[in-house]
Amino acid sequence: MSAVTTIKIDPELKDSLDKLKLFPRETYNEVVSRLVNMAYDQEPLSDETISRIEEALADLKRGKYYTQEEVEAELGLL
Repeated sequence: MSAVTTIKIDPELKDSLDKLKLFPRETYNEVVSRLVNMAYDQEPLSDETISRIEEALADLKRGKYYTQEEVEAELGLL
């Protein structure tokens, strides 16, 4: 036997949940469960990926980057 909990939500939020239903008879429990599952990253970033992102952000702050136009010109696409 499963436990049932009643929650109070604003009418606007209920309307939003209604719009997220994949089919008319989908329960709110199914909608909320799907949303909760989407909130968790099933494949977290590796330490190496995080390090490379931090390096790229540091490069951006130092102005070390190419614009799209510069790349296209170098590749002869302009």
